[in-house]
Amino acid sequence: MARKLQADEWLFAATVGLALFGVVMVYSASAAVAAEQNGTQYHYVIRQGLWTLCGFGALLFGMRLDYGWLRRGELAYGLLALTVVLLMAVFAFPRINGAHRWIRFGGLMSFQPSELAKLTLAVFLARLLERRAGEERELWRTFAPCVAVTGALVLLIVVEPDLGTAMMLGVVGLTLLFTAGARLKHIGLLLAPALLGVGGLVVFSPWRMKRFLAFLDPWADAQGAGFQVVQSLMAVGSGGVHGLGFAQGKQKLFFLPFAHSDFIFAVVGEELGLVGALILLGGFGLFLWRGVRAARRAPDRFGMLLGLGIVTGIVAQALFNISVVLALVPTKGIPLPFISYGGTSTVFTLFAVGVLLNISQQGSALNDLGLLRAAVEQRAGAQAGRRTPVTQTWQPAGRG
Repeated sequence: MARKLQADEWLFAATVGLALFGVVMVYSASAAVAAEQNGTQYHYVIRQGLWTLCGFGALLFGMRLDYGWLRRGELAYGLLALTVVLLMAVFAFPRINGAHRWIRFGGLMSFQPSELAKLTLAVFLARLLERRAGEERELWRTFAPCVAVTGALVLLIVVEPDLGTAMMLGVVGLTLLFTAGARLKHIGLLLAPALLGVGGLVVFSPWRMKRFLAFLDPWADAQGAGFQVVQSLMAVGSGGVHGLGFAQGKQKLFFLPFAHSDFIFAVVGEELGLVGALILLGGFGLFLWRGVRAARRAPDRFGMLLGLGIVTGIVAQALFNISVVLALVPTKGIPLPFISYGGTSTVFTLFAVGVLLNISQQGSALNDLGLLRAAVEQRAGAQAGRRTPVTQTWQPAGRG
């Protein structure tokens, strides 16, 4: 493995900036609710601050951990087995907000295995697709095993129920298959039943159907099924261009449900306005750019696919959450990465970014060594009266 250089500073800065901004916004969005429920306005922000510190520790650990270890078979399969066991274990614990999504440790801590599933899927598929290099277009050799693993994790999360997170895993799986060079025909044949399955889960689930109808016209039942969407739109709309000012929002005062978690972007829009919302989107845009750049510059196929899986999972979830807040898609309970209140999401997301930063270190080292070698070869060729072509170390698979 190539020697390590400095990690991508812009990617690191975007990650830390988003995480710290999240702590600040959790305080603003939760202070009133925390004072009412727990007797102190600092209840949620203290917990989020501690989780963020743990997350920064996980990020630094991920940066120092050579991502090449994740391709080891015993680790990839062991991580997959552990994730499946934990996803099944959630059903042994009481429902919270109508769903079996958490494993609780006493009354103080909880763990959400679906957050681990995102990283597990990226690691497993990246390893499998690397080992099947040159066979990406084979249906039974490559495509079917990838779909089977992705489908198993998706199904376990759907029955929790958590359709939003399950859809994010599906997006990660499809993105990696497409990038690796799978046949578009195979992907198309997979998309058709997947979309039918999502439609069936909505049509044959009364509460999902109610949410869908509320999405089509939230004002038709503004005090019932459309209440959360209406309150979210009122918060964003009242912020205008410059916002009402930090901590001056009104909808978070017991009007907008889950203001400090799933709907925290509405608080950003109300208090910081269009300007603040665009700055936040710019932060995710910077993360996307540098994350994809790090994946493309990875020194091997596994690093490229793993990095792309991490970036896809984070950015796709952010776009989905923001779309829910703006009523562009039906309401789903899914947090905004780095920003929303939640310990498991914060720690695992920051650890995944640490792995991505480690990939950027390895890629930078290889790139710099490659440029040095190219310069030496070119100089030697010039002295011999000819130019020596530069050989690329890795290329993504084509589609043929």
